[in-house]
Amino acid sequence: MGKMIPFKWQFLGTAVFLLTYSTTVVLAQVSSSQLQNPCTNKLSCHACIQTPSCAWCYAPNLRESPRCFQPSYPIPLKEECPEEYVYNPDNIMSIISNAELSKALSKGGEGGGQWASGYEGSYNYSSHTSSSASSSGYYGGGAASGSRGSGDIVQVAPQRMNLKLRAKQSYSINMGYTQAEDYPVDLYYLMDLSRSMYDDKEKLSLLGDKLATTMTKITSKFSLGFGSFVDKVKMPYVSVLKENLEHPCDLCEPLSGFVGSRPDCELCAAPYGYKNVMRLSRDTNRFSHMVKRASVSGNLDAPEGGFDAIMQAVVCRNEIGWREQARRLLVFSTDASFHYAGDGKLGGIVKPNDGLCHLDYNGYYAESSNQDYPSIEQINMVVKQNAINVIFAVTNQTIAVYKKLAEHIDGASYASINEDSSNIVEIIEEQYNKISSSVEMKHNASSHLSLKFFTRCLNSTGSLVNTNKCGNIKVGDLITFKIDIEVLQCPEDPKDWTQTIQIYPIGINESLVIDLEMLCSCDCERPGHPSFKFNAPECSNHGTYKCGICECDYGAFGRQCECTPDSLSKLNKTMGCIHPNSTSHLECSGRGQCVCGRCECDVRQHESERIYGDFCECDDFSCERHNGRLCSGPEHGTCDCGQCVCKDGWTGSNCACQKSTASCYAPGVEDGQICSGHGTCECGQCKCETTEDGRYSGRFCEKCPTCSDRCLEFKDCVQCQMYKTGPLKDADDCAANCTKFVPISVDEVQAPPEEENNEFFCAYYDEDECRFSYVYYFDQENKIQVRAQKERECPPKVYVPGIVLGVIAAIVLIGMAILLLWKLFTTIHDRREFARFEKERMMAKWDTGENPIYRQATSTFKNPTYAGKS
Repeated sequence: MGKMIPFKWQFLGTAVFLLTYSTTVVLAQVSSSQLQNPCTNKLSCHACIQTPSCAWCYAPNLRESPRCFQPSYPIPLKEECPEEYVYNPDNIMSIISNAELSKALSKGGEGGGQWASGYEGSYNYSSHTSSSASSSGYYGGGAASGSRGSGDIVQVAPQRMNLKLRAKQSYSINMGYTQAEDYPVDLYYLMDLSRSMYDDKEKLSLLGDKLATTMTKITSKFSLGFGSFVDKVKMPYVSVLKENLEHPCDLCEPLSGFVGSRPDCELCAAPYGYKNVMRLSRDTNRFSHMVKRASVSGNLDAPEGGFDAIMQAVVCRNEIGWREQARRLLVFSTDASFHYAGDGKLGGIVKPNDGLCHLDYNGYYAESSNQDYPSIEQINMVVKQNAINVIFAVTNQTIAVYKKLAEHIDGASYASINEDSSNIVEIIEEQYNKISSSVEMKHNASSHLSLKFFTRCLNSTGSLVNTNKCGNIKVGDLITFKIDIEVLQCPEDPKDWTQTIQIYPIGINESLVIDLEMLCSCDCERPGHPSFKFNAPECSNHGTYKCGICECDYGAFGRQCECTPDSLSKLNKTMGCIHPNSTSHLECSGRGQCVCGRCECDVRQHESERIYGDFCECDDFSCERHNGRLCSGPEHGTCDCGQCVCKDGWTGSNCACQKSTASCYAPGVEDGQICSGHGTCECGQCKCETTEDGRYSGRFCEKCPTCSDRCLEFKDCVQCQMYKTGPLKDADDCAANCTKFVPISVDEVQAPPEEENNEFFCAYYDEDECRFSYVYYFDQENKIQVRAQKERECPPKVYVPGIVLGVIAAIVLIGMAILLLWKLFTTIHDRREFARFEKERMMAKWDTGENPIYRQATSTFKNPTYAGKS
């Protein structure tokens, strides 16, 4: 037989089971309502304020309402919780440093800090945010100006601000950028000096003065430096034979048929990793001299140690001479590809690159043979940290590789050089103009934050575009960025609740620094607050009181930590859970669980419904309904413990009845009576009377068998508004006299059924003998509404001119037809007569000799003297 378990532990187990069961039920029911109201299931203050639109009530002795609520939602908690106990923190922004921008001249105006005045009000902050800065849209010249000297160059404003943000709430800030005039430029030329780049070095030494002259046209504050690299002095990168370490190659042109070294040739120098030949200087003659003196060396494999050189040239800021305020250009020139992290293992080098400066006294990279090559991400990181623009000036054979590399390094660009680098000056000028004429904003925020950039670029009247880039910028142009910052989620480690964010233009050593504090916890959850107490009486001295709720010590549980193993053995589990006046004797009225002598009421599926009360005897969903709406809707009343509590102006068990009789007067009738004098107003509606003439009907008891309607009253207005006809067809007359309604156009107006007492059918004929019809009625707000037929029904028109012209045309056609027929008949008749005449002539029998009485027209006379002889 097993060991007997003490009663108090049995009872504790039962209570814990019931508490666990009720909590599971609550969580299951709350999960579905969470989609509708995300606040109700938040059981702590910090979880509540990390949810958008939620506020926490830490008032003591709060009723059964959830402490996490939506201030905009009309639930009783808003009235139950005093304002001084509501914790609903706002986003707060304050500008710390806001120095004036350099060379920021707006069109038609001057002055460093006044440029932003044209942008005030351009961007609207989120409605749920607040700011302690009175000039959040203004940059420069404010009271919050920083400690920069008047001679400093400022291209970004503001420079520093404090920002307090709640989780999952976006907040907008403005940031200005301008390109300063005569901004300093540092150009460091980093060159591959392996054997194949010998002619490039010679060409570069001749182009030093031209390069300086070209850059001086851009800025008078130009400095120039030079460095070279080959590769790690290790196999298999270079030959480690003694003679090869001293002279790895010669600089002679190859001769056909000649084998071996030629004593008349210049020999290459010993190989090395990277050397800072000349720190940044304005002495261009020295630059040409140092380039010419630089020794060419050689190596074995095709890739070079360029990444080692880039890393040292970037991080060795003092040794290279990078200025704090300058646009920094690093021109990387080579005809080969590059080694990167991991390639060092080929030479037995496994120590990762530490990203630090390791130049010795002579400018050589001292750790070249001890540390691996940097990774692409390491190069990108140090380039961003030091605001350097890398220009890869490479040959056509390798440009495809460096094009892909430039995509992974912020601010990097690429260009193709000639075989002897003769076009390097043009490339640097072109790339500098491309870099300086555009701005791209970046940030270093963690993954817990989201930053989105919006700008109009140079189009001040255009719409905001979601981009962090702008091009075609000139000196003095002003670019304003609107930045939306959102805390996506609070980090688990409270140390990460405060962060420093930098927002900066690529290649410029200036930035907007934001000291961000994430509002992830409540003041009342920290010691020192009045609502924070250890071993609090509110928690039965068995827990910590935080923000109005108890956090029980180990072994204690219950809403007020009132349940302990010792108390459970003495406590009847149903004590205090049965209503003293209840006849059913159900625990918690059958709508909850009795836990430790206290009712834990069930949670309804819908967050708007709740069960409450010491015995779960009350609810806010079982009140009388009207038209399916509880207490006729929230605009009429609310449900409290099963009874409707009506708002002002409403009465009745379901709050459906209006106290006012205004809805019982027919609208538009001067000196009208309640229900047209033929009924009584009950619950805001007319109850019509019955007389000897019949029973009155209609919404306002305006209908009766012998009563006239208001059709004639609305006739003229319907005509002028719908058809532009009638006595009021003039637009001014129509607008002046027809103000009660605007007809609703419908294709067909049908007479309402007899049981429909709210609509009146009207039909008339106008001056054009056209029939039009309409229906007037009163809407829910007792306003006159009219539905009118879209088109009038007009009789078909007779086109008289057409008929006359048609008759005339018909007469003419008929006449012409008759004439043609007459002509035809006469022609046929004549031909027949002629044919008969010809026939009779042919058949004639008499002689056709000469007529004896016929005499010729000419006469012949004989001359008596003419003898007929010649």
